[in-house]
Amino acid sequence: MDRSAETDVDVTFGTEIYDQKGNRLGTVRGFDEHGFFVSTDQGITALSGEHISSGIAGEAELTWRCYECGAIGDIEELPEDGCPDCGAPQEDIYYHLQD
Repeated sequence: MDRSAETDVDVTFGTEIYDQKGNRLGTVRGFDEHGFFVSTDQGITALSGEHISSGIAGEAELTWRCYECGAIGDIEELPEDGCPDCGAPQEDIYYHLQD
């Protein structure tokens, strides 16, 4: 892979993410030890809870989680106005796999 065109980019909450063709995929919604989570824009297919499997003794469930307070909820009920538990802004809500 040719990495000569890569540049250092400061990725923070709300950073817009694009594919190699320049199509906007979404915005950064959270981080963990593996990287960052991206919210998808309308028209982009995302994995649902039924499509995710941890591969280790059972299935993982796709949920939303609040970065500020740790609240977790059903991905089908993703809050649009921020965290319903602590009032954190929408930018603090990210996709989360619950084992």
